[in-house]
Amino acid sequence: MQETMVKRVAIVGAGVSGLTSIKSCLEEGLEPTCFERSDDIGGLWKFTETIGHGMTKVYKSVVTNITKEMSCYSDFPFPENFPNYMKHTMVMEYLRSYAEHFDLLRCIHFKTTVKSITKHQDFAVTGQWDVVTETEGKQDTATFDAVMICTGHYLNPRLPLESFPGINKFQGQILHSQEYRSPESFQGKRIIVIGLGNTGGDIAVELSRVAEKVFLSTRSGAWVDSRLSDDGYPTHMIQTTRFLHLVARSLPSTIVNWMGKKRMSRWFNHKTYGLSNPKGRLQKRIANDELPTYILCGSVTMKINVKEFTETSAIFEDGTVEENIDVVFFATGYTYSLPFFEEPMEKFCKNKIFIYKFIFPSNLEKATLALIGHVGLQGSVIAGTELQARWATRVFKGLCKIPPSSKMMAEATKKEQLIKRGVIKDTTQEKQDYITYLDELARCTGVKPNILLLFLKDPRLAKEVFFGPCTSYQYRLMGPGKWDGARKAIMTQWDRTLKPLQTRVIPDYSEPTSISYWLKVWGPPVLFVAVLLTYKSSLQLQLMRITEMGERISTYIASTMRK
Repeated sequence: MQETMVKRVAIVGAGVSGLTSIKSCLEEGLEPTCFERSDDIGGLWKFTETIGHGMTKVYKSVVTNITKEMSCYSDFPFPENFPNYMKHTMVMEYLRSYAEHFDLLRCIHFKTTVKSITKHQDFAVTGQWDVVTETEGKQDTATFDAVMICTGHYLNPRLPLESFPGINKFQGQILHSQEYRSPESFQGKRIIVIGLGNTGGDIAVELSRVAEKVFLSTRSGAWVDSRLSDDGYPTHMIQTTRFLHLVARSLPSTIVNWMGKKRMSRWFNHKTYGLSNPKGRLQKRIANDELPTYILCGSVTMKINVKEFTETSAIFEDGTVEENIDVVFFATGYTYSLPFFEEPMEKFCKNKIFIYKFIFPSNLEKATLALIGHVGLQGSVIAGTELQARWATRVFKGLCKIPPSSKMMAEATKKEQLIKRGVIKDTTQEKQDYITYLDELARCTGVKPNILLLFLKDPRLAKEVFFGPCTSYQYRLMGPGKWDGARKAIMTQWDRTLKPLQTRVIPDYSEPTSISYWLKVWGPPVLFVAVLLTYKSSLQLQLMRITEMGERISTYIASTMRK
């Protein structure tokens, strides 16, 4: 792909993706101009009592699903006194500190809406874009060398009313989860929540505290996971390690999925609680510590999909009927929208098969358009969007290369045909594996940590990088954008995790034993060799035992590393 001199970059949106895009531009010597249609940073993390202009915002009680150490920018840890799972107010406080620390606010034009983004007349040569914006009724047009779209997935609520016969006759309230703020106005109501994702589960639990009755209707079910691991450490920090990732990649996906189901079923029987998928397909995973308890107590009642609505009731596919329904909440997600593009371009960008690594549209002669934060991840959005922005800005400058448009289009077209023929599965609509995707971007950017080299040069750090949680600090250890504080951040990440819990310190009188020492030193290597040998013999029973042992040892390693 022919190089283009990029200097001025337009950034659409000042949420978590937009802020890191501004910073990445500044780090590469580019000139970012960010357009934010609201009056503040933060995107959906900025809580407001009202929606306004169709913008999606968090509801009042929302708490993060991923712990702070796994969801921070790679060179800006959360304060040690912040809880591991935070309310939106603390996330906003963190984003403000980030923006002020790196002087990002000067690049943002607030109350400015991007109306259109079109190719400049000589785009094939310059790769430039014409951006039309509107501020207080006044429109302005400017030409930029590159554009970063940081608007995310949560623009247009998806209301699949056509899938529910009789919904037009229903006399109660019909709301989308986007409109939910707090439960007070639903006191004494009989409510149906349709859709079991993170939001649907949270809303159902919270509404049940004030409502007369809450029914949670789901077509496909979900695996409900806890924020706590077996030993009380944050789940993501125990499970998201390079060691366990390597073990999982060494095994067939069917065995990995089977082992995952076994682990999820140890907490409670999902089928008994009406949460499993009747069709036996792989289910999505949500984080909700309260939902099983509320189902157990009868505060939330699980229901199958709604077949039909009447004026005041809902008829479910199993034939049951619930009368006197006051409210129906659709927690059915959002439709992907890029309204500032012309129709051909918007339609193309919606087809993720043709978006190179979920960032660069493959049909453009010049790689001067990047979609930041438009990928679903099994992990932190902040960590993912930051690496996307770091790579994209280096591509803009010509420091990193991507394949020619013709090659990307040919590969995407071939993949699309194979998907239509059923030869391969379309994985672009699923959440991407966290470590796999981030390592892929890091490799392209030149910042992927070299584990073997680390074991030779700095064994203590290497042990934490490989066996500990895969936090974003790892992508600041080497290469472009290297941060001198990355090693310290990694070595102290468990200190920041435990700090907010130590408000009542209990003296520890236990003494380390020689057995625990040798288990700590030799347990992980021996376990890894055992997994590989077991894989070769294809003995599922042993795999289950090894997996359970691996999780216990990972938890043990986490606890012993803290001592």
